[in-house]
Amino acid sequence: MKTNIMNKKVTPLPQPKLTAAPQLNALVKGETKLFSTKNTLSQKVRMQVISLIQERLADSIDLALQAKQAHWNVKGPNFMSLHLLFDQVSKDAESYSDLIAERIAQLGGAPDGTLQGVLNQTTLPTYRPQLSSGHEHVVALSTALASYGESVREMIEKAEEVIDADTADIFSEISRSVDKNLWFVEAHGQTPA
Repeated sequence: MKTNIMNKKVTPLPQPKLTAAPQLNALVKGETKLFSTKNTLSQKVRMQVISLIQERLADSIDLALQAKQAHWNVKGPNFMSLHLLFDQVSKDAESYSDLIAERIAQLGGAPDGTLQGVLNQTTLPTYRPQLSSGHEHVVALSTALASYGESVREMIEKAEEVIDADTADIFSEISRSVDKNLWFVEAHGQTPA
């Protein structure tokens, strides 16, 4: 005997209760709470740094995705060199994301790398998906890299102001890599004067 699925009444499953740790429930509600840690930076400094670098995490993820968008869609006579370069920029940006997210966790925070978090927090210019020529991607990606590099340098200064040398050091490392990638990308659009 066949059962007609279309006529069958479906009973929804009960929703599980959230029983996450209090810190996670606070994060879901938008509050900033820290996990306990023996890190000797004061709670005030750790909270300041976490809130500052969370935006840079969103920017890093956005930058990786923008570079990957360029990698997948570049066309033209310099295809292969740009395709490989854009892939390297994306990989480097992923490594920045990892450094920043791990620093947030080291300080007792919970890094937000979700799509919604990135959309709400990124400060990078929007990347237009309809770009195709190598020149268009060079201009768009170099603009994103320059914007990201500026915010990273600002982060170095802010970390030094609150006396967090480790965070400043992480962002100095990122800054050197961003400047190198900006140089590589911009070189494809520069001509001697």
